[in-house]
Amino acid sequence: MEHQLISAIETALGWSGAEELGKGFARGGLDDPALLSRLLTPNRLLDIAMRRSLNRPQFRCFQKGVEVHPAVYYTDSVSPRGQSIPMVNMRSLGNLLRDGATLILDQANVFDPTMEVACRALQWWAHERVQVNAYLTTNDAAGFPLHWDDHDVVIVQLAGEKEWEVRAASRKVPMYRDSDPNNTPSDEIIWSGVMRTGDVMHIPRGHWHQATRTGSGSGKSLHVTFGITKRTGASWLTWLADWCREREIFRHDLDRWNILDSAALAEAATALLGERSPADYLAAYEQETTLPRHVPFLDILGPLDAVVCTTHFPPRIQESGEIVDVMASGKKLTLSAKALPALRLLLSGRPVVLEQAAVAVGAEVVEVAEILVEEELCAVLTPELSSGYTGLVTNAGS
Repeated sequence: MEHQLISAIETALGWSGAEELGKGFARGGLDDPALLSRLLTPNRLLDIAMRRSLNRPQFRCFQKGVEVHPAVYYTDSVSPRGQSIPMVNMRSLGNLLRDGATLILDQANVFDPTMEVACRALQWWAHERVQVNAYLTTNDAAGFPLHWDDHDVVIVQLAGEKEWEVRAASRKVPMYRDSDPNNTPSDEIIWSGVMRTGDVMHIPRGHWHQATRTGSGSGKSLHVTFGITKRTGASWLTWLADWCREREIFRHDLDRWNILDSAALAEAATALLGERSPADYLAAYEQETTLPRHVPFLDILGPLDAVVCTTHFPPRIQESGEIVDVMASGKKLTLSAKALPALRLLLSGRPVVLEQAAVAVGAEVVEVAEILVEEELCAVLTPELSSGYTGLVTNAGS
């Protein structure tokens, strides 16, 4: 999927592809202000908070470096029949923001179609799962204290400015589940300065960092952080542990009265390591990732006139003589080879208007689209979902 955000990030950071992720700190700037406001604005973030029943820890507010108790800015919206739904009290939230506060919305991609599409494009690019968190800070409010993340992050400053400090890692490639708590910050400052509208920054896993508007006076800062969690050697070994259950030798008890032959276990483990490589694991990881949420297609609501592929990762298309196989999200579909042009179009990750596609690749594209929608590899392109692509991803076949 060709997304303007990806090309803009690569240009800003001087990258030639996703292989640069995690390799080192990088910083640069975007040249397209329209892209920034298209992704997210402070008012759109507040609109998301107003229209949804959000709960901690997905939606949080901090003031003077301390989390504000939800009771301060939440209230119950009660229907005429007495049904109660917790909602953000926008008047109270507004007062906090006037005084200076930081709002955090985790997984903004769950609630906003533009953020959803951006994360999906980054997933197809990086071949890793991606989520985006949004941070709105007003006036002199502080952010999180010095900390490190267990995943690589790409930060895009969408509005205003914020002061940052980035330090080196004090433990190489630390993990969420690790043998060391890694609580001592590094003294080596890699970069400190102000992130301004349009700036982009990549902070690799384990690098200590903090951001604040303390001392900045009146103003605002809105940035989004794309968190990209890459697979590790530990992930591969965990996957192998599941496969070992196929062999009887690994299913026997390890009790103190009848210890299995250690040499035999070691030999079986070595054989397993050789049979299922890290590359096998990475391929399986993509294929085994479950299907994402999307609006189901119901013909009673209208005809199928536009679709888009919504799998977390690019489907694999494999030609074999007169047939072609499509593999994605644990599914394998086999179609006639004549469906290949339609498949390439429909599974491109770009929106497809079927009337236009029929002119480009033939009338069979409609039938193929119906199959892919039924199997949930593609979703109906609702107006809301379409808005996530507008101006950022061009339609396929147009």
